[in-house]
Amino acid sequence: MARILMVVSAADSLTMKDGTEHPTGFWAEELVVSHRLLSEAGHTVNIATPGGRKPTVDAVSLTAESAGSQQKADDFAAYLEEIDAELSHPFVLSEVDASYFNAIVLPGGHGPMADLATDSDLGRLLVEADREEIIIAPFCHGPAGLLSARNDNGEFAFAGRRLTVFTDEEELGGGTGDNTPWLVESTLRANGAIVQAGPAWASNVVLDGNLISGQNPQSSEAVAKEVLAALGPAPGGAQDDEAEFDADRDEDVRDDDY
Repeated sequence: MARILMVVSAADSLTMKDGTEHPTGFWAEELVVSHRLLSEAGHTVNIATPGGRKPTVDAVSLTAESAGSQQKADDFAAYLEEIDAELSHPFVLSEVDASYFNAIVLPGGHGPMADLATDSDLGRLLVEADREEIIIAPFCHGPAGLLSARNDNGEFAFAGRRLTVFTDEEELGGGTGDNTPWLVESTLRANGAIVQAGPAWASNVVLDGNLISGQNPQSSEAVAKEVLAALGPAPGGAQDDEAEFDADRDEDVRDDDY
């Protein structure tokens, strides 16, 4: 089966327009829903963060109001506890080789705005992955990470590509509001991306070749299902080798064996 790299922000706060620090991290629903669907389909999901630091869940995303119900909030918390060993020992982003993976998935939360948007290691991975037509699937604030990808001329690597992202309307109306330091949708547009926004708070997924993007937390399941569809059924032949990664090859992917 396929190997999927889930790149997660390691930030635990975002500096706001007024200079204050806003506690943040990854959004529970986005990581849990995508990780669970991809894993239950039989694929290997490896988590990576800048510096190999344990990512922080945005506490707001584990409230009943944000999750949709207390039952959902409890489910998200329980799943995060279940995969705590993976979260506690993520791959070091700078040591990852994109060619070992069939897909790169970037869930959101405001964390990516604080670190992934300017992370040169992520930029290198995304440029390499796009060149090799590896699936790239960011959603909600995850597309902020695309801004790190620059070609040899310093130009935005995803200029001219169709995608979606947490919209300015959603940010200003139900995100961090007027104190948001910068708006991801507007910034992507300014860099040449073709943003195709759907109705606020409704699932919306945009496909453009190997780029699969989702608009908001409500798009988490749809993005994961599109990734599964793009990966296709269990491969045979040459790709059987991909499913037979042993410890030595894992050491090649990430040097800090744990």
